[in-house]
Amino acid sequence: MEHSNSKALRRLVSSCIPTTVAPISPSSLTRQFAVQTYSVGGQMESSSHSSLFGGVQQAPADPILGISLAYKADPVSDKLDLGVGAYRDEERLPWVLPVVRKVEAKIAQEARFDKEYLPIEGLADFNTASVKLLYGADSPAISEKRIVKCQSISGTGALRLGAEFIHRFLPAGTPIYISNPTWGNHPAIFKDAGCADVRSYRYYKPETRGLDFEGMCADLRAAPKGSVLVLHTCAHNPTGVDPTTEQWNGILDIIQEKEHIPFFDTAYQGFATGDLEKDATPVRLAVARGFELFAAQSYSKNFGLYGERAGCFSMVVKTPDVVERILSQVKVIVRPMYSNPPTWGARIVATILNNQELYNEWVEELRVMSSRIQRMRQELFDGLKQKGTPGDWEHILKQIGMFSFTGLTKNQVELMTKKHHIYMLSNGRISMAGLTSKTVPKLVDAIHEAVTTVQN
Repeated sequence: MEHSNSKALRRLVSSCIPTTVAPISPSSLTRQFAVQTYSVGGQMESSSHSSLFGGVQQAPADPILGISLAYKADPVSDKLDLGVGAYRDEERLPWVLPVVRKVEAKIAQEARFDKEYLPIEGLADFNTASVKLLYGADSPAISEKRIVKCQSISGTGALRLGAEFIHRFLPAGTPIYISNPTWGNHPAIFKDAGCADVRSYRYYKPETRGLDFEGMCADLRAAPKGSVLVLHTCAHNPTGVDPTTEQWNGILDIIQEKEHIPFFDTAYQGFATGDLEKDATPVRLAVARGFELFAAQSYSKNFGLYGERAGCFSMVVKTPDVVERILSQVKVIVRPMYSNPPTWGARIVATILNNQELYNEWVEELRVMSSRIQRMRQELFDGLKQKGTPGDWEHILKQIGMFSFTGLTKNQVELMTKKHHIYMLSNGRISMAGLTSKTVPKLVDAIHEAVTTVQN
């Protein structure tokens, strides 16, 4: 007997076929299809120049990358880009770490390194080395096999994998808390993964240009039990303001009390202070307390592998029996998203981290980068003090990592861009890595003028 749905489908198809068809010449067929197109809304239009995608709206430019584009379009030679967070040397040029160059040449000559696909979870040696770097080689989470690990498309990809996992496996509606302010991509990463309830906790105090520790703690206490807290492991972006170890312990007390789940975004380990162990302090404190947690690692800054997109997503869990099950679900997320990760950057990182001599070279080069940035902070501070620029600029020295939240207002930044061709975020964030000893005086003069002539 024919199913009723099949009969209905046959009738629908039959109704779409005309009983008589008039002869159609090729030219008339061409004319017919040249004038009949459909808009995004599904309505037929009569323009041969219309696109099916004509209703797509122009998206706003990314605020950070937009600054870089404006800088490149400026024909003035005496201009300064302090927007994009990428390391530059004293000649304002990208710096490929010498140890990276050495390892790239070595890998290229080894026949055993082919161009085959990696497994969905990525390069095993890379993942193992990554969790040792973040959690410590002597971490109980490693020895007890309680870490889920998966290579990712840099730190952004690691965050996205975590966000997708949270959306699928934590209770529906679990709030995600991010700092105010935070890296501009954080909200979109979680919202695009389906985590609709993205909230903020207080972090920065404009009056002191430092951490609003009391406000942060109050907001974390008020958050619903079991919320996910996105925490910057070190070198907070955009403020450069980090909690002290004592303050981290206070934050972790609240997390423990409220059974929150920390998600550590680790983009600057070793790059912040030059000390890999110190920069990982909050993550290791959390593991020592027995927390389950998420972590994202990026090797863009500390290895200079910006374009290689090397990163790692990991989870620390209470018992080893759930690790393989969780990893199987992470792989289910990865497979339709990008299938498997790229090879080159992961091989560079794994080779360096797993060879003591190369590792030592890398640590020294890390210190070169972090110490240059610290020197730029000192030179900027000294220049403003010598210039007599109004205000207390101690925060430039107290903040850490690539960025400084200067405290400059939107109108002051606008003057500096229009008159002095200095490109930076409208919230006053500057990339200290974009400064050199030669360009510090230009920035000092511009800040002085902005502060003394623009009052809001």
